[in-house]
Amino acid sequence: MTPNNNRSLPPVCIYEGSDYQDTFWRGGGRAYEDAAEAIALKRLLPPGGRLLLELGAGAGRNTPRYHGFERIVLVDFSTTQLQQAQEHLGVSDRYVYVAADIYRLPLVDSLFDSATMIRTLHHMADAPAALGEVQRVLQKDAAFVLEFANKQNLKAILRYLLRRQEWNPFSPQPVEFTRLNFDFHPRTVFNWLEEAGFLVEKKRTVSHFRLNVLKRLIPARILAWLDGVLQPTGALWQLSPSVFLRARNLRQERKSTAKFDEVLSYFKCPECGHTPLNSGKNRLSCSKCKRGWPVTNGIHDFRVGSQA
Repeated sequence: MTPNNNRSLPPVCIYEGSDYQDTFWRGGGRAYEDAAEAIALKRLLPPGGRLLLELGAGAGRNTPRYHGFERIVLVDFSTTQLQQAQEHLGVSDRYVYVAADIYRLPLVDSLFDSATMIRTLHHMADAPAALGEVQRVLQKDAAFVLEFANKQNLKAILRYLLRRQEWNPFSPQPVEFTRLNFDFHPRTVFNWLEEAGFLVEKKRTVSHFRLNVLKRLIPARILAWLDGVLQPTGALWQLSPSVFLRARNLRQERKSTAKFDEVLSYFKCPECGHTPLNSGKNRLSCSKCKRGWPVTNGIHDFRVGSQA
C-alpha cells in the first residue's frame, strides 16, 4: 500500500498488487468482522434499486451482498483489486469496473440511487472532499451507507485514561495513527455529512467484540449474532471501533444525463467535466480536452489521462 504522488490532489492509498483479500480477510482471522458487517449492511441498505455505486470496492468482498440492485459500479484506485473482483464476480453487464480517484470521480451528476463506502473513508486525507464527490453523483433522496473507523471506541478511551496513548479520543480532530490511516470522531463525520447535503437517518455500531481472545474462544457466527443484537445501540452512543450509518441525499444540483442501458453515458471527463465521452478501441476519450483513458479487460482506468 503506497500513497498516490499526484500533488494536485489529496494523497490516496494504493493497494496495487496487494494480496489484502487473502491475507487480511480470508487468512487474517476476521470471519467475525465480516459477518458482523454483513448484518449491518443488510439492515441499512435499501432492499433493491437500479444503480448502486460501491466506493472502495476492492476485490468485491461485499458486492454479492447487493443482490437487489440491477447494476453495480465498482470503483477502486487499484486495478489489481478490480481484477480480483472480476475473478470473484465474473464479467457481465451487471458489473461496471472503474479505476478512479474518489476525489474526482469520472461519473456524471445525480447518477446513482444508492451508494456504499465500507472500510474506505479511513484512508481519506480530505474526507469532506470525498463525501462531497459522493453527494454529487447521487440522486436526490438516494441512500448512502457509510462505514468509518471510530476514534471514540471503548479501547481507545481506556488506553487514554490509563495514559497508554497520547491522542485524545474525545477530541473532534481525526487522528492519523499510521500513514493515510485515520480514525474519526463520530460527531465530526456526522457534521461533514450534514455540510455535504446528507441527512443521517440510522446509526449502527459494529465489531463490538474485536478482541483476539474472544475470537479464539467464541465461534465467529455467535460473536456476529451478539454483535447484531448490540448494533442498534449506535443510535444512542458510538463506542465500537467501527460505525455504520445510512444517510439520505437531500440535494440535487442537476438531473443526470445518463441512460441506464448505456454505460458510456455514465462517464464524464475527470479533467474538464465534459460529457459524453467517445468510445474507441479499448479506449475512452474526451473531445473537448483531448484526454484519453484505457479500457483494459473490462476495467475503465481513469487514474491518469493521456493526451489523445
